[in-house]
Amino acid sequence: MRIEDILNVRGVFPALQAAGKKKLLQQLAGHAAQLTGLDERLIFDTLTRRERFGSTGLGMGVAIPHGRFAGLDKVTGLFARLSKPVDYEAPDHQPVDIVFLLLVPEGAGADHLKALARVSRLLRDKELVKKLRATRERDALYSLLIAAPASSRAA
Repeated sequence: MRIEDILNVRGVFPALQAAGKKKLLQQLAGHAAQLTGLDERLIFDTLTRRERFGSTGLGMGVAIPHGRFAGLDKVTGLFARLSKPVDYEAPDHQPVDIVFLLLVPEGAGADHLKALARVSRLLRDKELVKKLRATRERDALYSLLIAAPASSRAA
C-alpha cells in the first residue's frame, strides 16, 4: 500500500495547534469530516472510543489514531505535525508531535491492517521523522511522506 493511495496534500497539516489529546482528536475529526463527508462527531466518538482500549501513541512522539467507519469507501489518512507536542498517554510517556490519522471502511479487513502496518513502518523511520519535524511546509511534508520507500524500517 502506497501512502499516496491514502493521503493527499489537502490532508496534511504542518502546524496544528492543540491544547491536549482530546482537543487534538477534535481538530483531526473536523478536518477528516471535511475531507470525507463523514459526520465530525461520529469521527471524534469513534477515535475516542478506540483510545479507551489503549493509546494509539507508538512512542518517540508519534501517534496513529484510527477507526472504522460505515459509509467510507476507501482508507483515508491525515497527517499532522503539531506546533507544540501534547501528552498522548503514549507507552514511553513522551509527548506526541507527529500524528497520522487513519479512517478505514467498516469492512476493510486486511486493508485496515495493511494501512496501519505501512504507516507504522513509515513513522518508525527515525531519519524520516526527524525530517518531518524540521519541515514547515505542507507540500514538502507531503513529498517526504510519499517519497519514503515502502520498506521504510526503523533506523
